[in-house]
Amino acid sequence: MIRTALLVAGKDLRIERRSRVLLWQVVPFGVIALVLCGLALGPVGVSRATAGPGLFYLVTLLVTLLMITRSHAIERTAGTRSSVATLGLDPAGVFLGKALALAIELWITGLVLLAGSVLLLHTSLHGTVKALPSIIVTLGALAAVGTIYGALTAGDSGAGTLLPVLALPAFAPLLIAGERSFRAALNGGGVWEWWLIVTVALVAYLSAGILLYGVLEES
Repeated sequence: MIRTALLVAGKDLRIERRSRVLLWQVVPFGVIALVLCGLALGPVGVSRATAGPGLFYLVTLLVTLLMITRSHAIERTAGTRSSVATLGLDPAGVFLGKALALAIELWITGLVLLAGSVLLLHTSLHGTVKALPSIIVTLGALAAVGTIYGALTAGDSGAGTLLPVLALPAFAPLLIAGERSFRAALNGGGVWEWWLIVTVALVAYLSAGILLYGVLEES
């Protein structure tokens, strides 16, 4: 399973590196969205800093939806799905590999957006660094649940619009816990209770994906 996961993750990441969609489309979209959010708040620095965690996760949500659609669009290209079936790859390994590749892409994009939050929204650098571990776990959980729902909607002709409708209820607890943890780090408070919620969610979604991904792919 681990070997399959590494093969699938490597394949997805190589495709992204060659296509440069992440670099030239997704990341710029996230930065532009963050800039627009800052402009919408006006020139007052205090309001921007206070809204920083929420705006970061709002933009991350939009970026995540783009990445999920992109990740499963790869599998719909001619021959890819049939090749996976022919090779007899373990569905659990395929799930872990796609979730890992998506998580790595989210972590890279998240670092850029965090830098933008510090520069554009005047979010505290010290608090942002303190919140970084919880942000990494939260983005990992978003990647896991996103991979599940991406597989669920991959075969639908309206996947681009169906995915947000189905996935947002699952994303909501993660986004709330992530925002609260980020805000607590900025305010000097403890982040452990919110971090615990996100960690439990990450384990739960990984377990569900390992057990159900094969069924979702066949649906």
